[in-house]
Amino acid sequence: MKERTITLEHSLVSLSKWESKWCKPFLSNADKTDEELFDYFRCMTITQNVDPNIYYCLTRQNIQEITDYMNSPHTATTIKSRGPARRSREQVTAELIYYWMVAFRIPFECQKWHLNRLMTLIRICEIKSQKPKKRSQRDVLNEYVAINEANKAKFNTKG
Repeated sequence: MKERTITLEHSLVSLSKWESKWCKPFLSNADKTDEELFDYFRCMTITQNVDPNIYYCLTRQNIQEITDYMNSPHTATTIKSRGPARRSREQVTAELIYYWMVAFRIPFECQKWHLNRLMTLIRICEIKSQKPKKRSQRDVLNEYVAINEANKAKFNTKG
């Protein structure tokens, strides 16, 4: 087959196309068959009029490059978690991601962003929309004691 360059886009759009065909979540830990994986590459393709057989000519290096691209964060943002990570039992599908976009008022043009970048934005929206945790009375009192001690030292007083 003649060599050809194609452009792929790992986005919510491609995820949605794949899930609508296979009727199962792509973002799961379940292994994908070669047929499912190559079909996801087809769903990612934004180049027009690509011979469907081209995906079977991909080399291991091509597949590794695509996998590296899919795993790339595509953002400078890093989110540091506090405490142990909690695994949600909720299965993430394209429709759930669209729901999050609606809930956080994320414009639909973001559905064409790299999927990891979109998921980072959703996570940031989730974090920023959380109400601040209430501090314990002991923490508040300890803070007042520290402020009082600092003021006594600053103004050279006994209280």
